[in-house]
Amino acid sequence: MVASQIHLVRHGEVFNPRRVLYGRLPGFGLSDLGHEMARSAAADLVERRRTISALYASPLQRTQESAQPISQAFELPIITDPRIIEPTNRFEGLNMRGRSSALKNPRTWPWLRNPTIPSWGEPYASIRTRMLSAMSDAYNSVESGDVVLVSHQLPIWTTHLAIAGKPLFHDPRRRRCELSSITSFERIGNRWVETGYADPAADLAENATDVGAV
Repeated sequence: MVASQIHLVRHGEVFNPRRVLYGRLPGFGLSDLGHEMARSAAADLVERRRTISALYASPLQRTQESAQPISQAFELPIITDPRIIEPTNRFEGLNMRGRSSALKNPRTWPWLRNPTIPSWGEPYASIRTRMLSAMSDAYNSVESGDVVLVSHQLPIWTTHLAIAGKPLFHDPRRRRCELSSITSFERIGNRWVETGYADPAADLAENATDVGAV
């Protein structure tokens, strides 16, 4: 037997007063609002009355913290999977908005030479490969029930695009992957099919100051 559904959950809001692109940098945990968002995602999963058999999370602090309410609600250990981590990004630690935006610095322009790969970080194709591999292993890791993977916006959206058969290159401002959102998939035959998207923290997001990609 295998899992029934795979749920990709994005982490909650990050405490980021300097408004930098944090990527894989250490020390970026959830804000108080982010913790509340994470609890909303866990509550949504509970309300579905589905059996959750396993819980995986990216190794970064914000995803580990976002997985905690799910762990508590379903009495599951958090299994760390480095394959569902945030992609690498040359702009880590830099501000991407306003007058001091790294995008206005000529020294960073060579990083932007090919946005279709993208040239500033891990290729979309690489993200797709590792995410689908993690999903497949998670799918086969249980005898029944669902599996939750707590990850990040870009990996989740890249997975959505790949499974939908769409180009991986996209406008980051158009990603449908809000904070603490849940994107669900099922395996039909030899292919993945997206079965749902939920945004349980939508009301809370109105007060968020850090929403990730712009």
